[in-house]
Amino acid sequence: MKFLVITDIHSNPDKIYSYLDENPVDEILITGDVTEFGPEELFIDILNKFSGYANVHALFGNCDPKNAGNLLDESDATNIHDATSTIGDIQLVGFGGSNPTPFDTPNEYTDEQLYENLSKYADILGKDNFTILVTHAPPLDTNADKIPAGEHVGSCAVRKIIEETQPTLNICGHIHESIGKDTIGDTIVINPGDANSGHACIIELTQDDIENKTINNIELITIEE
Repeated sequence: MKFLVITDIHSNPDKIYSYLDENPVDEILITGDVTEFGPEELFIDILNKFSGYANVHALFGNCDPKNAGNLLDESDATNIHDATSTIGDIQLVGFGGSNPTPFDTPNEYTDEQLYENLSKYADILGKDNFTILVTHAPPLDTNADKIPAGEHVGSCAVRKIIEETQPTLNICGHIHESIGKDTIGDTIVINPGDANSGHACIIELTQDDIENKTINNIELITIEE
């Protein structure tokens, strides 16, 4: 099973569309900031076009419209904000938006709010099956949350829930420049970087991988013009 993981499209999905025109995938996971503060119609249109390539599970980011949760429900994508879903034997848990930023963007939550909401799914995330925690905000103090000045600006709530439940994988975004992989205990953390600039991640899983909670094929890619 081949997954395309993208985040931070910011209203500019063309490079990703071009990639998908030539490279089919089975599932697309979108971790937020589909648009640059809207408009609402574009948010839905982008999700619907991606849904024409493969099954899409998505949540919103801090820069999407304030009513992005409702817009997700109107789109062809599966809304995983503050919700669960499955892909075969894989369990998904999602939560969008971000911890507070200096920019007062539409969808921000305190870390207390993030932890309270994520804690509702602790039992699911802690199960023995293959689990993916999908968040827009990256966990604090990882290779996924460092801004160019060197400061770590991720969410302590996302990190805490990962430490406590140890999902197989956390895919996130939000910090465009912090492209990379890391681990928190047994959990693999991936920030694919901003799709707006052509960054994405390909994950390929076999049935053995899913049964054994292993990930042997992760590729961070940059799509050129």
